Amino acid sequence: MEYGFLSLVPPLVTIALAMWTRQVALSLFAGMFLGFMVITGGNIFGSLNGSFDTVFSVFASSDNIKVFIFNMLMGAFIVLIQASGGVEGFIEYLTIKTEKIKNRKAAAFLAYIIGIIIFVDGYLSIILSGIVVRPLADRFKVSREMLAYICDSTSAPINALIPLNSWGAMFMGLIGAQITAGVINGNPMTLLIQSLPFQFYSIMSVLFVAYFITTGKHWGPMKKAEERVIKTGQLLREDAHPVVSKDTSDTPIKEGLSPDKWNFVFPFSILLGTIAIGLYVTGEGNLIKGDGTTAIFWGILLSLTLSAVFFKVKKVMTVNEYLDYVFKGIGGIMPLVILLVFSFAIGKVVKELGAGQYLASLVEGKVSGGFGPAIIFIMGAIMAFSTGTSWGTFAMMMPIAVPMAVAMDASIVVSIGAVISGGIFGDHCSPLSDTTILASMAASADPYDHIKTQLPYAIQSAAVAIVLYIIAGFIL
Repeated sequence: MEYGFLSLVPPLVTIALAMWTRQVALSLFAGMFLGFMVITGGNIFGSLNGSFDTVFSVFASSDNIKVFIFNMLMGAFIVLIQASGGVEGFIEYLTIKTEKIKNRKAAAFLAYIIGIIIFVDGYLSIILSGIVVRPLADRFKVSREMLAYICDSTSAPINALIPLNSWGAMFMGLIGAQITAGVINGNPMTLLIQSLPFQFYSIMSVLFVAYFITTGKHWGPMKKAEERVIKTGQLLREDAHPVVSKDTSDTPIKEGLSPDKWNFVFPFSILLGTIAIGLYVTGEGNLIKGDGTTAIFWGILLSLTLSAVFFKVKKVMTVNEYLDYVFKGIGGIMPLVILLVFSFAIGKVVKELGAGQYLASLVEGKVSGGFGPAIIFIMGAIMAFSTGTSWGTFAMMMPIAVPMAVAMDASIVVSIGAVISGGIFGDHCSPLSDTTILASMAASADPYDHIKTQLPYAIQSAAVAIVLYIIAGFIL
């Protein structure tokens, strides 16, 4: 069944509610309920039943369960490396003993570099850059909003620009489907590589992050956030509600322990090493084709297991103390897990409503020529913003955008770049996005504050991208 404009109402109301109430979880559930009101024709009890059934259905996916579990275990990891003195020891090593990180600019650049280096998986990039850098960012007065912006704006753009990962495999599959269907000719890998220079939003996003870190010339809500922390030392807005509890994000060192960097280096090394092995195994010998979700799940599970032995041998903590910290970390991360559950659930509802197809129908066959790539970029952005998923947008937009580009006689590779960039831009701006929530978690920031401060910067990058798409559309 087609719902027309009504398919857009639930996601739009969800976004408006999130901005108004600053209660993301409540807004997500309200949007889901409203979606079922549309589907059931206004049946309140049917809508409640459908909402809860959709939430429960999220747990039917093993990949979803892995995401929830590794996030809960990541909460335990965060608490343990703090309570053991590992984080403070690592900070002491970087700032005092080696003097590698001397100021707030260096701390921010460390998050930026990690975001670029970890291009194999977006979740991993966000989590690692946040966990490693947040204590340093706190010490050198980098706002939590700025750290979340760095984590978020280097993950997906870098994954797309360096597609030696599952992103690249997915892109080639979508492009290959258009070749198989006879819409276009060529090689999927060749077309993807040729489209990389035309991922204008991704490129501008990464460049603007570097610019703001280097110059410190912030504007809008981010400027206020940075001035707040520099002048007052207040890392968060006074009434902020981070998705990770303060007890989890700021766990003190266990009484009687001294800072020891090895209590961070050992668990972290096991985590990274196991993830690399996991990618190799799940990719059947090819790291690039590995399953990032499974690899991270294996990594955090083995890291916590071996850390228990390591801390016991070093007499850092007893088994009972270790378990107490593990449960404390899991409890502190539960608000994030709830947000992720609702985020995945509302994505299913929006897909059932057919919001993406409706948006595409508004312009399909009605635009032509040089404006084609820019229109495709905007369509993808609106779709991703409304659905909260870049991957879902890629899957919906590529079969629409490529035939459109052919019909308009627009450049295929520029149009492919526009699909990818549009999906990433919309995802960056959406409170429905799982990566928006994860970036807030990694930086221990309020999701509302992260969206509010990142949105102007994302729009700035998008504005430049649109101009470039118009230029490229008419030249190529």
